Amino acid sequence: MTATAKSVRSDEMFERHRARAFSVAYRIVGSVSDAEDVVQEAWLRWRGIDPATIRNPDAWLVTTTARLGIDALRAARARRETYVGPWLPEPMVEAAADAEPTPEDRLALADDVSMALLHVLERLAPEERAAFLLHDAFDYDYGELAALLGKSEAACRQTVSRARRRVHDEHPRFDTSAREHARLAAAFGNAIAAADPKALLECFTEDVVFYSDGGGKAIAALNPIHGADSVRRFFFGILKKAQGAIEARAVTVNGRPGFVLETGGKLDTVLTFGIADGRIAAVYAMRNPDKLARVRV
Repeated sequence: MTATAKSVRSDEMFERHRARAFSVAYRIVGSVSDAEDVVQEAWLRWRGIDPATIRNPDAWLVTTTARLGIDALRAARARRETYVGPWLPEPMVEAAADAEPTPEDRLALADDVSMALLHVLERLAPEERAAFLLHDAFDYDYGELAALLGKSEAACRQTVSRARRRVHDEHPRFDTSAREHARLAAAFGNAIAAADPKALLECFTEDVVFYSDGGGKAIAALNPIHGADSVRRFFFGILKKAQGAIEARAVTVNGRPGFVLETGGKLDTVLTFGIADGRIAAVYAMRNPDKLARVRV
């Protein structure tokens, strides 16, 4: 085989695993742009080796991507410490699905990482986050984690257990049902469209929390807003100021039903929700234009 043929074959092999590598990177760093950078660096390292010497390309790419993701997250944490207002992950937005989710779609939804969970994962240290995700979402065993993190299996077991407890303590109630998310997203959209405050209140739990990420580059609440009535008043204050200029379109945000809000035909906000006990328990509004630059729906 010629050098050119080997290079083409190597590139094709990487492309078959690119989506999985991106999935690992995005879950660890919580940013589409940072995840793309991580995958690009993994590709450069892949090009520097002979794939024939790798018994399991998928495992090699996941491990390499995870290590690079941990390093990227450590660097990002320093930047996020000085971030203006709440920091929310960069959303992945797709056109809303018209059809009822299939059983396979529901399984994928339950296995995916929602905005709500990614937000909770920000509270974990980089190695904790990576260990938790690789074990619980990507089925890495403790031996594989030990090799990746340079720790004993016992230490990895403790790390995953500690991370799982913290995630459960902070994220115990959220429902991952596709149907429930779709029903409540539709109810929320109808309440906003009808400017019906009572209908909006009925969408929320009493202790709903609203998180708004403007990053100092767009108008946003500098602190989370707590309580159904406070969140209702916030939304209707926005609607009153906009005087009907806001257009809401249903989309899928990180695998869950959500909305994009446009003002004058320009993307303004991406909204998604955390659902608990049949109502909206958290609202996530991404407004930082840097995080919306890749949204195309």
